[in-house]
Amino acid sequence: MTQRSGGFEPATGDGPPSAAPPGERAAEVLVAFEGLLGIRRLTHTGPGDPAAGPAPWERHSPVRAVALALEAAGLAASAVDGSGERVATGFRVAPGERPATVRVEWLGPRGGGAAQREESALAECAAALTRLGWEALLYRGPRRRRFLEVEPGPA
Repeated sequence: MTQRSGGFEPATGDGPPSAAPPGERAAEVLVAFEGLLGIRRLTHTGPGDPAAGPAPWERHSPVRAVALALEAAGLAASAVDGSGERVATGFRVAPGERPATVRVEWLGPRGGGAAQREESALAECAAALTRLGWEALLYRGPRRRRFLEVEPGPA
């Protein structure tokens, strides 16, 4: 979503809406995701598909890795304005309660209908992450809002 001193930064859902034109952002995401898959191939030492499980980099930076995976799957990130008010509906990725876990929520502007779509949207998020070797479990939190707890699958 934002550039970090010249580098690509995946959208976590807690930043401002992307200022880049959609096609440009999609191209940036594709290049970053292809890089992630390249890292998986280079660091894979076990049997099976090297792209099927998170690489050590992903395990050490799970928020960034999960956000990139979701964005690369074509899922929209939520966004906030300068005052912290939600201005876009989509995923939000944040550190989980346990080490090496990530929490994925589906959030949007007040009255925007995010709560009605969260179950199906989170199912899409879980499917995208599972295909990439992440384990995603659906939970209900406060006010009966659903969220995913995500962690790397077995190495």
